[in-house]
Amino acid sequence: MAATPLTAWVVDDDDSVRWVMERALSQDGITVRCFERAEPMLEALETSQPDVLVTDVRMPGIDGLEVVHRLDAKGIHLPVIVMTAHSDLDSAVAAYQAGAFEYLPKPFDIDEAVALVRRAAHSRAPVTDEKTAPKVMSAMVGKAPAMQDVFRLIGRLSKSSMTVLITGESGTGKELVARALHENSPRARAPFVALNTTAIAADLLESELFGHEKGSFTGADQRRIGRFEQADGGTLFLDEIGDMSPDLQTRLLRVLAEGEFYRVGGQTPIKVDTRIVAATNQDLKKAVEDHRFREDLYHRLNVISIVTPPLRKRREDIPALLTHYMAKSALELGVEHKTLTPEALEVLQRLNWPGNVRQLVNACRKLVVLAPGNEIRADDIPEELRGGNTEGSAQNDWVQALQRWAQSSIACSDGQPLLAQAAPEFERVLIVAALTHARGRRQEAAKLLGWGRNTLTRKIKELGLDD
Repeated sequence: MAATPLTAWVVDDDDSVRWVMERALSQDGITVRCFERAEPMLEALETSQPDVLVTDVRMPGIDGLEVVHRLDAKGIHLPVIVMTAHSDLDSAVAAYQAGAFEYLPKPFDIDEAVALVRRAAHSRAPVTDEKTAPKVMSAMVGKAPAMQDVFRLIGRLSKSSMTVLITGESGTGKELVARALHENSPRARAPFVALNTTAIAADLLESELFGHEKGSFTGADQRRIGRFEQADGGTLFLDEIGDMSPDLQTRLLRVLAEGEFYRVGGQTPIKVDTRIVAATNQDLKKAVEDHRFREDLYHRLNVISIVTPPLRKRREDIPALLTHYMAKSALELGVEHKTLTPEALEVLQRLNWPGNVRQLVNACRKLVVLAPGNEIRADDIPEELRGGNTEGSAQNDWVQALQRWAQSSIACSDGQPLLAQAAPEFERVLIVAALTHARGRRQEAAKLLGWGRNTLTRKIKELGLDD
């Protein structure tokens, strides 16, 4: 007997999305039914149900998240894939907390979308009735794929209190991620306590973490409650965990393993229910190999790992970050809101940003205060900010020039394909540069280009470069 084909319903007010999804799913052998709005889809559910529902978030009338809530209220448990072009942390968390199977930011790879539909169809995971904490608006901004991965993980962890290790360069927003984990968790109403372990002297850090009893050391004139007790029921964020001393690593391991500790000078064990979120800009695996960090503690902390990407790896987020933090800076400083000219934005997007988002925030404050008028121009950007701080500026220049040429060619299209125009010129420039560097030696030039010698000879002939 032939297997019953999978069925998927697609709800999206965008004709092109419905067309692409219907075509791709049908070609994969999945029976598809499309709806322009959620209302007729909900009516159709009264008589039949698909194996998978794929819905947009923002639509006229009932939106995608409301669809998920209504399915839950009706006791209809089917996997829902939520699509959205407005990809941010709040929509990701909201989708997962509503019970969505997966959150799919647009634009997406159609083959991956089809594979996701098949995976969802075979899961049939029911939506739980677990109550969740109220959603909190977040300052996190980002549509880059790396940030979408971060948002997905925060969303997936929104119903748990698992230990999390956040890694990334300084200034990439590790504490923001930690706060988002807390604020979108069942512990959201309990305290969030943050401690930078490098900001406290090593001989005081033990007391800072675990507290101390009166008289336990010189100057301890009264009992002190440590950060672990302060965060009881909530989240303790330990930043720069890689710099913790071996003795404190041992004590921290005991707390994670047994959920109890002793205050400095104390005799009675203190039990706490504190979630640990740790962060570091170091390579803890390398620290373990070098015997600078306990391997057992590393595995206790690294239950779930989140990597915060550097700003240079998410340049598409820079305009949104600039807009957000310039508006915030103007409000904080009590000055007029200012905007960036396209030329100024281009300069800022090309910067290396070694200090990452932290550096960008400080730059926004400086620009808002120092730039005259309500428009920030390229020459208003301080030289110390951009001088020697451009990553691959020559590369960015030609890429941006290529982008402008492509946009101009599309606008003035004469019917000739873009690649047919650009590819020969592109190859010609690279071949001439390689041959010049190799002083005409084709074997060496071919190696520079990543080709074989025969390929280079053929290309030279095709492009008329024999001379």
